[in-house]
Amino acid sequence: MSTPAPKRRLDVRHQSSVRASETRPSSRRAAPRRARRSFRPSMAMVGAVALVLAGLGSAVVSSRADSGSLGGDYQALSADTSAGGFDVSRDFDRELLEEQTQAQADQLLQAQQDLTAATQAKAEELKSNQWVLPVTGYRITGRFGVTNTLWGRGHSGLDFAGPSGSTISAIASGTVIAVKYSGNCGNMTQIQLDEDDLVIMYCHQSRQTVQVGQRVTAGETVGYTGSTGRSTGPHLHVEVKPGGGKSVDPEPYFREHNVYP
Repeated sequence: MSTPAPKRRLDVRHQSSVRASETRPSSRRAAPRRARRSFRPSMAMVGAVALVLAGLGSAVVSSRADSGSLGGDYQALSADTSAGGFDVSRDFDRELLEEQTQAQADQLLQAQQDLTAATQAKAEELKSNQWVLPVTGYRITGRFGVTNTLWGRGHSGLDFAGPSGSTISAIASGTVIAVKYSGNCGNMTQIQLDEDDLVIMYCHQSRQTVQVGQRVTAGETVGYTGSTGRSTGPHLHVEVKPGGGKSVDPEPYFREHNVYP
């Protein structure tokens, strides 16, 4: 006796379970698949890689072939470094280097000495030709060539009037050739200048402070103002005598040396 009814019920249950699974929401979602990209090198990249590989190969071969020579060159360069911190070639004559270095130092020293000597010589030249005013605190009361009853045919110099006892300075560098009392000039001093072949005469001094043969420089004290000789008051009378001869106007000589009385 057959039993088909139960088999049908099994089929019904199976179908119901299938339907339930189809309608039930799934708790897991499938991850989206990533698209695969195929890498295809360009012709330029292929060429570059080939060049790199070729270079590496040649470098390996070259390093194997020249390893001995490279090591020798390195040792040579190391040996060529001098103790002084500079590089010279291996075959350089170090004795010659020291000799020439010393010669160079001597030449530099000589050049410095020559420059110093030249500078001193120039300074002495400028100093010997430097002029200064003979007194300070003065007034010009008589110029060259002026005539009056006191000076007769004409004044022979330049008068600097001021307090008696004022310091008289050497106008320029020179050698004292006369220190004496000289009639109308009173106490008088003459100085032969180093430059310009001039003799400067200082008159009417109250006192002289130099001696014949003494060397003086511009600004050095040679005496003090007074009113000795033919004078109407304390002042310094200055005369300029080219070559020690006849007196001439002193003012152009003062101005020539940038001194303006």
